[in-house]
Amino acid sequence: MNEQRLKGLMGLCVRAGQAVFGEDACRKAITAGQCGILLADGDMSRNTRERYERVCEATGTEMAVLPAGLLEDATGRPGAAMAVKAGSFAEQISCCMKQDS
Repeated sequence: MNEQRLKGLMGLCVRAGQAVFGEDACRKAITAGQCGILLADGDMSRNTRERYERVCEATGTEMAVLPAGLLEDATGRPGAAMAVKAGSFAEQISCCMKQDS
């Protein structure tokens, strides 16, 4: 994973209005089929992670766990997760997550 590229994509995503924050808003985007990938912060609690995993598994939504603190560093927003709306940003982030450094 190329962290610099990922952080850049995440920042662009936020500025373009393609990101959703907050547990309820993220879950709503996932269940509505609007989420292309859920980015979860590595610091989130086990219970929160399990809730996200269940909803992502039920809907077939990709979920990626980021290194602790990367989500806030990239977006400037504290929180446990960021739902990226389906589209090219989600596809690029997914590809970036799968690449070896």
